[in-house]
Amino acid sequence: MFVKEWMSRGLITVAPNATLDEALKLMETNKIRRLPVVDGGKLVGIVTDRDLMKVSPSPATTLSKYELNYILEKIIIKDIMSKKLYTINQNSTIEEAALILFNEKIGGIPVVEDSGAIVGVITETDLFKAFVNIMGLTEGKTRFTLEVENKVGIVKEIAGVFSEAGINISSMVTCHRDDDNIYELVIRANVDNTDAEIVKEKLSAKGFNVCHIAKIG
Repeated sequence: MFVKEWMSRGLITVAPNATLDEALKLMETNKIRRLPVVDGGKLVGIVTDRDLMKVSPSPATTLSKYELNYILEKIIIKDIMSKKLYTINQNSTIEEAALILFNEKIGGIPVVEDSGAIVGVITETDLFKAFVNIMGLTEGKTRFTLEVENKVGIVKEIAGVFSEAGINISSMVTCHRDDDNIYELVIRANVDNTDAEIVKEKLSAKGFNVCHIAKIG
């Protein structure tokens, strides 16, 4: 899966000379939390709702309405935007995007073409949508969770049990446990409760530990 398939394309940007008030209104109107700052088609920074709130007058302020408006119109985006930019190419994988967000503790990054032109933004919400799709969570399939050893051929053995039962595996994901030699293997398949129990019995007979079965979605 690639960034271009999951990014938000309805790109809303702000100019570096825009005011704090203009940026606040853009975020409020479009229900977004970050704005790429673009100058002459070039990405020059990014400003988030947190950046704006840091410099906005407190709700408990004693300033008059006119004084507040004066402040909001005097603060310019280029003075508060972050110039340290993290970007990702639209042809990068969603795993690469997720790793950047995780490592840098940010909620979204601008997406650029090979030419450097900004074409979208990919956010934590977009990645959640991708995760739900990858895991097949909306398809109402049965989830099998197994604890398996980290050894060559283990996945083939387990897939063979499903194949023998005439059941097609829709998705398969592995996750490390604290013990480096043990994995958690999550398999999704379109089966009813009866078939799920049959598969569990067949897996158990071959020595596999099926620790959880549930229908999700």
